[in-house]
Amino acid sequence: MNRRGVLKLAGVGAAGALLPACGATLPEPDVTAAGFGEGATGTVRLWCRSATRTGAEVIVDRFNRSQRRLRVELTPVLDSQYVTKLATAIRGRRVPDVVDIDDINSMLFLFRDAFTDLTPLIDALPYRDALSSGHLRLATRGGRAYAVPFLADNSALFYNRDLLQRAGVDERSLTGFDGYLEAARRVRALGPDVYGWTIAGNSPGVLGFVVQPHVWATDQRLIAGEVGAQRGNIAGNPALRRTLELYRTLWRENLLPRPNFADIAAAWGSDFRAGKVGLFPANYAVAVLNADEKMRERTGVALLAGPDGGQAFFAGGDNFAIPRGAGNASGGWEFVKFALDLAQQAALPSGGYTPVRSDVATPEFRREFPQAVAPLDRLERGYAPPTLAYNLLFNQPDSPFIAMFRRATFDGDLDGALAEGQAGFDRILEQAQL
Repeated sequence: MNRRGVLKLAGVGAAGALLPACGATLPEPDVTAAGFGEGATGTVRLWCRSATRTGAEVIVDRFNRSQRRLRVELTPVLDSQYVTKLATAIRGRRVPDVVDIDDINSMLFLFRDAFTDLTPLIDALPYRDALSSGHLRLATRGGRAYAVPFLADNSALFYNRDLLQRAGVDERSLTGFDGYLEAARRVRALGPDVYGWTIAGNSPGVLGFVVQPHVWATDQRLIAGEVGAQRGNIAGNPALRRTLELYRTLWRENLLPRPNFADIAAAWGSDFRAGKVGLFPANYAVAVLNADEKMRERTGVALLAGPDGGQAFFAGGDNFAIPRGAGNASGGWEFVKFALDLAQQAALPSGGYTPVRSDVATPEFRREFPQAVAPLDRLERGYAPPTLAYNLLFNQPDSPFIAMFRRATFDGDLDGALAEGQAGFDRILEQAQL
């Protein structure tokens, strides 16, 4: 999921309404056929999200220039319309050959038998074990994989090394909430316009992206059970309680800038990039790509920690899938393999994304993109919740997650926030079951 535009994805309900009415399932390409994914000709129709258009365009251009027998035609689709448009295409039996889809939304389609089983193709990749497990988890049902990771939009904790040094903070202490608070307090003491931490406190997409990993770092989840029988794990979740207590403390002690209260991410990260904030949970694009060269040199990064340690990050980004009924599935897989090659993956940070292959982190890559390495070194700690209700639970302006976060952080009603969150999660998950 790309936080750059702080997407509030709509249309998830539309997928549920349209796909069951698709009629007969479209035919599945035979991915085990001899020569599949090699030497294809003609045209491959690729849909991408408008948010990831830049990254997709570069790879499509490279692929089309690399040979003449197969051409990829790229169609960007607005993120807010993607799910509905793809569901409509499936219902109308006129599907693209490859879709570049938000990994969270992959599940909406694979659980309705709309995507091709790519398991044998993925298992045959020589770098199979280096792929992002967080992305693959969202592409898997019943032990079979129906999509493959393409690019990552991961959350992490970025920090201003200069401010930490001035405040006497050792960046190695940023391994738990005690270290976070000590660092934030010391940085805040540097001056009236310098703050310890910053967040877009009124953006549901951002909050879900950067707050949840604190809980995941303890191996706790906010959603319990398998898809089809899920419930909220909110009220009795000690890691979640302590995470909300952390943010309440940051707000109560004036360690967060006051504009955080209303920020819908229109100004997300501008204070950090201006050198006025010590600690900033965000993604690579906002914290690094959008910063000037001097700020980049001052920026360090670590994975997000749990209350007493551990590490995690949001494994957002995109997966590639081949819809059932694709007219040139073989050509589509040939392009997918090209996009996953080291050369293409290593260039992703130039567009604000991170690779989905841990083996991209060569010495040369580390020198060129030092702030993009942390997730690659602990790729197994990436996670995003497998559920059909993510957008309703987290991304909508009236989601139970943002309501819970704001009630606990800004109003100080932690018990009420957790009780309200539990009820909201359970209500939505009950309605979203298969």
